Amino acid sequence: MTHIEKIGPATLHLGDCRDTLASLPESSVDSIVADAPYELDFMGRAWDRTGIAFDVVMWKAALRVLKPGGHLLAFSHARTYHRMTCAIENAGFEIRDQIMWIYGSGFPKSRNLQGEREGWGTALKPAHEPIVMARKPLIGTVAANVESHGTGAINIDGCRVPTDEALRAGAGVIPMRHDPEVPRGRAGEASATERYVDRGTADFAATPGPRGGDARGRWPANVMHDGSDEVVAAFPAAPGQQGDLKSHANCRQSPNGIFGGMRPALDHPARKDSGTAARFFYCAKASKADRDSGMEAFEPKAFVAFQTANGTSGKASSISEGRDTQHRNTHPTVKPTDLMRWLVRLVTPPGGLVLDPFMGSGSTGRAAMLEGFEFIGCELTAEYLPIAAARIKAAQDEANEASRQGNLFIGSAA
Repeated sequence: MTHIEKIGPATLHLGDCRDTLASLPESSVDSIVADAPYELDFMGRAWDRTGIAFDVVMWKAALRVLKPGGHLLAFSHARTYHRMTCAIENAGFEIRDQIMWIYGSGFPKSRNLQGEREGWGTALKPAHEPIVMARKPLIGTVAANVESHGTGAINIDGCRVPTDEALRAGAGVIPMRHDPEVPRGRAGEASATERYVDRGTADFAATPGPRGGDARGRWPANVMHDGSDEVVAAFPAAPGQQGDLKSHANCRQSPNGIFGGMRPALDHPARKDSGTAARFFYCAKASKADRDSGMEAFEPKAFVAFQTANGTSGKASSISEGRDTQHRNTHPTVKPTDLMRWLVRLVTPPGGLVLDPFMGSGSTGRAAMLEGFEFIGCELTAEYLPIAAARIKAAQDEANEASRQGNLFIGSAA
């Protein structure tokens, strides 16, 4: 039997998510956004070794409650992503994409060798977390499905990345298949809104309309990052990867036309963007203020970095040694609210209902409140429910205050 707590448009369930999913009406949820267990026995936590993220039956239950065309976003780990994704696909979802969240604060969990093998180890430094993007099959076309259910498409304009650069196709505008019988350029285009023509398969041109791309920003990519110096430095401030396509210099093409440098495109200007990390959505890892938001009444506790299989505290990991381990929010894998806001906004229609089967300390719920959505969260561990409730209530109070001031989308990073 689950315990249920209501906080405005949020409903929190304490108990097994499979029981909650069974209680929900079919096709009643607009999106699912979850930080699913990585199934690595992370820090000895029991909830990270149940195998539920690989359970096809559980994902079938999630599929049942999603509306046709509803999207699922679920975090995983590089080592276990494939097993979760296969379970999601086997449950009946369509795998649409993989989103990468890149960060610079990962710590290598390597067993380093000594003696003659010094300098050898067992692990790379973690620097990304993969997120599967899946969708429940549509009924009819995308347009018909959106018209009937409000789901099936993603919120491109709501998740654009701001930029001052003049954008070209692939950066901020929708490409259009180019009619081979119509000269390139703006002359002869049928309308200012047409994006595709019947003929052609791979000859793309920018959408008709004003030059310079979309003033609202870059088209959202399937890469996000934390803005850290290490990650930003990995994106050099240099011209495009293929250089100046107006110039014939250093452009080679093999006889079969497949390998080698690109042939210059004489009627296209050079790419002038900087190639930096600014072209992607960025959000730092959760700060202490973000983790503990709304928890002022909670007493700080020593953060237990590791638990043994029987639940007793173990030795702190090398990551936490010598650092401030006093937290009000004791959940070890808190996702940043701004990141979760971007994700729920990407896949949830206006006023929609977001479901998180693995609520944890409530980051998805906070995001849903701040974005004006309804929310259902499920959490198995009783310790985390009051934490999630406090954080979600604080977000709902913040959203209510912003709404009274006429600005619901407060602090949006998109």
